Parts: sequence; structure tokens; C-alpha cells
Amino acid sequence: MKIDCIAIDDEPLALDIIRDYCSKVSFLNLLKTFDNAVDSIEFIRSGKVNLIFLDIQMEELSGIQLLNSLQNPPFVIFTTAYENYAIQGFELDVIDYMLKPISFARFLKGVNKVYERIQMENNVREKTEAHYTKSAMQLYFFVKTETRMERIECPDVLYVEGMGDYWRIVTKTRRIMTLMNSKKLEEVLHEPLFCRVHKSFFVALDKIESIERNRIKILDKYIPVSETFRKNFFDLIEKNKLA
Repeated sequence: MKIDCIAIDDEPLALDIIRDYCSKVSFLNLLKTFDNAVDSIEFIRSGKVNLIFLDIQMEELSGIQLLNSLQNPPFVIFTTAYENYAIQGFELDVIDYMLKPISFARFLKGVNKVYERIQMENNVREKTEAHYTKSAMQLYFFVKTETRMERIECPDVLYVEGMGDYWRIVTKTRRIMTLMNSKKLEEVLHEPLFCRVHKSFFVALDKIESIERNRIKILDKYIPVSETFRKNFFDLIEKNKLA
């Protein structure tokens, strides 16, 4: 993962130090440097920047004024000779506050914070996208019958019954026989909408009419709850029980 960054500072020596430090860190890609904040605005708004090394006290436009002018700023590390802006930096949610002169060790500590934060956000985003992709796929699925592929809408499923090497998928209007292993079914018909209650049965929890001892009634079908799946099933029912 590369972090595209820029540096904004009105001191040439400070920019030289940032350039040197960035060249030593493999995950940093220094795109550009600016000796004033005004010239940086359009470049930042282009959306190419992940991180800004930002001086605070500059002529015409300070680092804080620049940051306040941005609607969706990238990550920011303040690089300044003044301690008295630390609280403002915290309020502006800057990721670090480095006091000049900045050692390489201190610089590395700051950019590692950015790397970890971006990595964490990427992981969360990937998990979220995977969740929604999986959820979207579970709205329906296809099964192979003897002559064609049948589309099954998940909300229509009442229960699925194992019959030897085959599974019978039962809806209010159809009964479809298909050759499919149980692992494939579990990938589609899983909690919290579905539950396996027996080696030969999956049930739609919202289609259950009643439960008596270890039997589930869906329409005119009584489905056994086996010892293997009993605890998990009744734990799910307990979560949805009102009293």
C-alpha cells in the first residue's frame, strides 16, 4: 500500500527534510511540495492526496485556515515549531503533531500511525463491501434440476428437506428437487434468517408457526430438531422471544 502525500511549508529547509524522510519510507509517495498554502488548494481538491504534512504559521493562509477550508480533508500531520496549537490540532482531528526540529524516528512514528489508520479503514471497507455483496447474493440463488436451472427467491423458502443425495426445496407454491451438498446450502440459507435444525432439514425462522418440544410446525409439516442442532436453534428463538 502506498500513501500519496504532499508537504506544505514556507521554510525551504523544512521541505528538504520532509523530502529526505519520505524517500526513506517505502510506503510514502511524495507527490509535490508547496511553499504556501494557497497554491496547494486545487491540488488537494483533486482527490489524489492521502496525507498532508502541514506547517501552521504561514503568510497569507495558515495551516489551520487551510484545513478549515477543506470539506473532506485527507489525513494531516502538523509540522510546526510552536507547541500552542496542539489543542486546535486535536479538535481538527489531525493524526499527529510534530514539533520542529523533527527527527527521523519521530517522523517514522507519525507516518506509521497514518499507515495503520488507512489499513484499518481499508479492512473495514472490504468487510463491509463483502457483507453487502453476500447479502445481495442471498436474495436469491439458482439450483439445477433435471432439465433446467431454477431461480429460488430466499424469502419464499419455507424449509429444505434432505432426501438421500437430493434436497427438496419447499416454498408456498413450489417443491424443487436438486442435487446439492449441504455445505452449499449453508452458504445460502444461514442465520439469522435460516437455521439448520437437523442433518436433513433447514428452516426459515420467520415461517415457523409453532414449536412443541422438539418439533417445528411449518404449514402442515412437522420438522424434528435434532440433538446436534438443538442448542443453537433454541438460542436463536430465545433472542426473538418477547417474554
